[in-house]
This record gives sequence, C-alpha cells and structure tokens, in this order.
Amino acid sequence: MGSSSVVELLPKDYGYVVLVAVLYSFLNFFMAAKVGKARKKYKVFYPTMYASESDNKDAKVFNCVQRGHQNSLEMMPLFFVFLLLGGLRHPCISAALGLLYTVSRYFYFKGYSTGDPQKRLPIGRYGFLALMGLMVCTISFGATLLLRA
Repeated sequence: MGSSSVVELLPKDYGYVVLVAVLYSFLNFFMAAKVGKARKKYKVFYPTMYASESDNKDAKVFNCVQRGHQNSLEMMPLFFVFLLLGGLRHPCISAALGLLYTVSRYFYFKGYSTGDPQKRLPIGRYGFLALMGLMVCTISFGATLLLRA
C-alpha cells in the first residue's frame, strides 16, 4: 500500500488534527525552554529534578515551573492518543478540542510558573474538559469500528 493510499483513507479534515499535534509539540518545547531558564536562574542543575527548600530559597518557584512542565509531559501520551484516534472519526471536533487543550495547557503552565499552584486553574482547568471530550470522540471511533458491517 503506497503512502497516497493511506492519505486517501484518512478524513479530509484530519490535517487539522495533525497540525494541532504539532502545535502542542511546540508548546512542549516552549515549556522545556522555560524550565531550562529556571534551572539557570534558580541554580538547580541536572540531574536534580526538584529543588530542596532547605537548600534553595527559590525552591518553590522552581518546583512549580518544573511541575507545570512535568504534569504536561505526564498527560501528553493520553492527549495524543485521544487526539489522533478520536480525530479519525471526528476530525474537526477533535482538532477544536485539541486546540482548547493546548491553549489551556499554556495558561496552566504560565499560572503554575508564578510559584502559586492555584494560578494554574482559572483557565488551565478547561484542559480536563477538552481531554474528556477527546475521550468521547475516541470512544465513538472505537464503537464505530466495532459496529461496522
């Protein structure tokens, strides 16, 4: 099967899903760069994952920056699976939910990076709703596969 055959099998609007996946990857690079800058600023060097509050007066702020990125990494496999699979059945809905997730993750990270973990939630909480919507799209895709004639 040639590559053009695979592309022809995908929904026309699946390109939006692919572009959202790439956009989230850029967000991940942005967060990683911010953690790198925070490592220099707060003097938390590799391989130390988190700063110790007994050794570093800025430990809480650094740990919040690190945790904002780490949490996004922990959720990334789930997000990509739901986005890419749910998008096979519902490409436009999945792309829109993926965009909402990506934007909310940006604000989640920005809020967390202030050093006050509660600031991750005002906009960041909408990412969980987007993820649930993507899960529904993926369930719909799975059910469609099982119910086809």
